[in-house]
This record gives sequence, C-alpha cells and structure tokens, in this order.
Amino acid sequence: MVRLVLFDIDGTLIRTGGAGVRAFGRTAELLFGQAGAAERMTFHGRTDTGLVREFFRKHGIQDSLENVRHFLDTYVFLLDHLLEQHSGETLPGVHQFIAELRRLPQPPTIGLLTGNIRLGAEIKLRAHGLWEEFVLGGFADDHDSRNEIARVARDRGSQFIGRELDGDEIVVIGDTPLDVECARAIGARCLAVATGAFTVAELDLHGPQWATTDLTLLHPREVCD
Repeated sequence: MVRLVLFDIDGTLIRTGGAGVRAFGRTAELLFGQAGAAERMTFHGRTDTGLVREFFRKHGIQDSLENVRHFLDTYVFLLDHLLEQHSGETLPGVHQFIAELRRLPQPPTIGLLTGNIRLGAEIKLRAHGLWEEFVLGGFADDHDSRNEIARVARDRGSQFIGRELDGDEIVVIGDTPLDVECARAIGARCLAVATGAFTVAELDLHGPQWATTDLTLLHPREVCD
C-alpha cells in the first residue's frame, strides 16, 4: 500500500506560462550582464541550483555560495512579481486528484519532489492555492541532483510517518523522463503525466508504472492500492 505520494510541480501540478524561465533570464541579465542566457538552456526536469551553476560555468562566473544565493534571491523576487501579473494555470485534474487521495480509506502523506528551491516552490504553488496541500518535500535547496532530492523527500516522508518506507510504498508523479529516473533511484513507482513537454509515448519509453495524458484519467485508487 502506498504511504507517500510525491508530486513534481512544473508541468505536473501547474504551468507558470514561462515565468520561471523569464525570471531566470532577467536575473542573469541584471546581475551578470548576460542577456538571452535562458534561451540557450534546457529547463525541463532540472533543478534551480543545478541551472544556476550551469549558467556560471558557461559564462566563467565564480560558483560561490554567495553568488548562488544572490542569483536565487533575485530570481524568486522577480518570479513573485511575474506571477502576481499572471499566475499561469493549474493543470487538469490536479485539485480533484489530491482531494481523492485524501478521501482514500488510508490516505497517503502528500509531498513534493521538485527541482525548485523551497521558496520558489511556495511562490508558484501559493499562486494556485496549492501550497498548503503538501506537508513535506525535497527541494533544490537540498541538492543539485534530482535523484538526491528524491532520497531527501523519501527520508523526510519516513521521518514524518515514523518508520522507514520501502520503495513500493512511494509513488512519484511527474511529467519528464527525469521524474521517472528519480523515482527509480529510490525504488519508487512512477506515474508519468503528459502535461509538460513530453507525450505519453515518449514517457512510456522510460518505463514508468503508469503513463497518462493528465490526472483526470486516473483515480488515486489505481496507483495507491
């Protein structure tokens, strides 16, 4: 039986209309004079801290803790401003799926497994009335690697529940092959949703236990029993 469900954010729960990418690019330009930097980077399934360090490497900028913090502090300020103007959209079936998870006879703990830093995740999800749905998570503040973030989220879930969780008691829900990979890294099952940049067929190639067009087409019982 599934005791912990971990959701990705971008492309899985919400779309921000590109606000995160624009905030990243504007930060790169404002702080380091690098216009158009975001246009030359791949964001799908990546971590905020990993992206910042990639940007620093490409442009010969010192990868110091001070520079990373300065970049991310500016990024979340701009992100908040952009989302106040246009929050984007909540993806199909998200609110209903979470509500139905809570109505299961033995509802699982619901958490996050995201490449966003924690404050960025909160800003994005509060804009959609979703932040309070999640009791724990793993974030890019914890590690650059998504697989390591998955281990952090699993361990926090185990601590919250009060015992070590087996992999088959965890489901990761995400929209990219990297979500499938990080689920596999902790022995969890994966529900892949084609609400991001990848089709069901493309996601299926990576071996998730379930792949669906969106969350309206699957009841939580099908993945949690």
